[in-house]
Amino acid sequence: MNTKLIAIARNFQLEGEIKEVTNLGEGFINDTYIIKTVAGRPNYILQRKNKRIFSPIPAMMDNIQKVCLHIKKKVEKAGGDPMREAMTIIPALDEKLYFLDEEDEYWAVCLFIEDTIAYNAAETPDLATAGGKGIGKFQSLVADLEEPLVNILPGFHDIRYRFKQWDAVLAKDPVGRKAEVAEEIGWIESRRDEMLDFYQLVENGTIPTRISHNDTKINNILFDKQGEVLCVIDLDTVLSSTVLNDFGDAIRFYTNTGLEDDLNLDNVSMDMKIFEAFTQGYLEEAKTFLTEKELEYLAFSAKYITYEQVLRFLMDYIDGDNYYKTKSPEHNLVRTRAQYKLLQSIEAQFEEMNRIVQNYCS
Repeated sequence: MNTKLIAIARNFQLEGEIKEVTNLGEGFINDTYIIKTVAGRPNYILQRKNKRIFSPIPAMMDNIQKVCLHIKKKVEKAGGDPMREAMTIIPALDEKLYFLDEEDEYWAVCLFIEDTIAYNAAETPDLATAGGKGIGKFQSLVADLEEPLVNILPGFHDIRYRFKQWDAVLAKDPVGRKAEVAEEIGWIESRRDEMLDFYQLVENGTIPTRISHNDTKINNILFDKQGEVLCVIDLDTVLSSTVLNDFGDAIRFYTNTGLEDDLNLDNVSMDMKIFEAFTQGYLEEAKTFLTEKELEYLAFSAKYITYEQVLRFLMDYIDGDNYYKTKSPEHNLVRTRAQYKLLQSIEAQFEEMNRIVQNYCS
């Protein structure tokens, strides 16, 4: 029994005696555990929040609480169950939304939602449709949230910011890799103006700023036993940005027929059936609040987010692999080429993507 974790858990307002605290999954960012209590009492999720990525943590927790409380009000008004259809943050004994331990690590607790189903991948069109509904539902629930959120991830999906980083890395070429990737650099530069033109619409408000989730993998959606969307979880990344980022990143994740670091580029393409299924589910929930300009650029967001990821993988390779964890000296270059193959597939099918969006908007 991990006495340290139990001691940390006891700093929160839990119901019932703690029976055990055990590891839950293999998170890439936070360390996650389940707190099991005596029979008849709730179980909880305990997380050590990664202060090296999210800063400041107290502001992040305030963001999450604002979103959760807003959703709970909407769910309750609609006659739903706010304890199951939204995350519940459990405060610490001092009423803060986090506990800071002796090593200056931040911990947070939320209620564990029982009797739910989660999926690691949208392997069928039906699951993709359900995932689209989940993200669209989340966005629709927070579309009228007017309280400002603190930006705890400066520069996130900001292509102007990424180009400043990119230009600096190219100018420095710290490990002498730039010359060997001249072709790949050309991929980035040939699309620079197109991406900046899109981002300018976000900057000037033509495409509005809303609450977005920013981590739209399907395993961040909980379903009930009947397969219906219950709630969206893992809200660390909630931000005020364009909701198109959520759509674009979901398409990048859901539709890729290969791996993000696939060595065989023939495996990599965008699955059009999965794209259509996700789009159908998403627009069933989201088309009521999206503007005409958002709908116009919905398909483009998949190009934008995938392009950004190509840039970031290549930039990290040129910079000497300082950001992403790598398994080999050329891992980031492999990722770059695989993501670029996905981008090419998206570009080749872009007209059809727009047609599908228009079809589900009518």
